[in-house]
Amino acid sequence: MKIFLDTADITEIRRAADAGLIDGITTNPSLLAKVAGDREPREIFAEICEVVDGPISAEVIATDAAGMISEGRKLSGLHENIVVKLPLTEDGLRACRALSGEGIATNVTLCFSTSQALLAAKAGATFISPFVGRLDDVGHDGMEIIAEIRQVYDSYGFTTEILAASLRHPRHVLEAMLMGADAATLPSKVLYQLLKHPLTDRGLEQFLADWKGSGKEL
Repeated sequence: MKIFLDTADITEIRRAADAGLIDGITTNPSLLAKVAGDREPREIFAEICEVVDGPISAEVIATDAAGMISEGRKLSGLHENIVVKLPLTEDGLRACRALSGEGIATNVTLCFSTSQALLAAKAGATFISPFVGRLDDVGHDGMEIIAEIRQVYDSYGFTTEILAASLRHPRHVLEAMLMGADAATLPSKVLYQLLKHPLTDRGLEQFLADWKGSGKEL
């Protein structure tokens, strides 16, 4: 399963990329607004693309199909790794079909049902982003949607990749792996939680203590 970092913060991105922990990046207007300052979005995306050689999701702002298509073409033209992020609305799927037909990679976001995911795949989406945590927030078992989409895509031969999103903790990530998600996008906090285990820390401390006690040097 590919791991994407859900951020537009270049410091966080460099740290994860330098360690070889990530395969791509997802952003959204909220994440961009946090780091933009006086910079234009295209500058931020260009910087991210220099650091990460993988899919970089950049979201449109328009809400009508024509506007999304126009913005999508501009975003795609910034770099070959840009994936145009579109909302799962009727206009979003119209734009998805048009952009996909031009060979532009797309990520259909804000997916909350398996039927929505089916329609996105039929529109030619490269990625579908089901929001697990937000479904949990309203009383549903958000992980169920990952399993359902996997079953539907496999049954009908869709090549759209399942990008599990809105993952709040390591257990979400583990369940996404087990359910066959193609990728997962994580905030930095959750990414580094995956690295941590008390037995790892305890074992390292013991190894170092034992070696120090031997009085030898490497």
